[in-house]
Amino acid sequence: DDKFGSFMQQPAAPEHHSKSSGAGSSIIGILEVCESDFASNLAKEEQQEADAESVYQKITQENKITVASKEQDVKYKTQESKSLDSTVAELSSDRETTNAELSAVLEYYGKIKERCIAKPETYEVRKASREAEIEGLKKALATLNDETAFLQRKNRRHSMRGSVISVK
Repeated sequence: DDKFGSFMQQPAAPEHHSKSSGAGSSIIGILEVCESDFASNLAKEEQQEADAESVYQKITQENKITVASKEQDVKYKTQESKSLDSTVAELSSDRETTNAELSAVLEYYGKIKERCIAKPETYEVRKASREAEIEGLKKALATLNDETAFLQRKNRRHSMRGSVISVK
């Protein structure tokens, strides 16, 4: 056990050991600088995080308002679309009815037009008609001349004294 006791004994203090004075204070100074840097960086990061949170909250609120507005727009546009669809259906029906009426009127107009509107005659037809008319008038004139001559001969009156008066 003697050996063990001598092995476990405290070593003897060095003879020329002196206390170090500058090394500990410089390490503490470095640690204090690091601590102040970390504190200022932490404050900056916390401020940036608070600013980012504020911006996020603002954008989130704007997005909620925009979404609500757009949902209302969709609702109103859907109602308007349904209303316009029913109006289009009504107007299409009215148009079909009006087109049917127009077709009937145009058909009737076509029939009336054939009866009422004089169609221009060709030159040959007009010429033949005029020649026939002139020929008829010549015959009528000749007939009238013959009858007038016949009447003149037949209608001689005797006056009281026996002279003949002609009627012209």
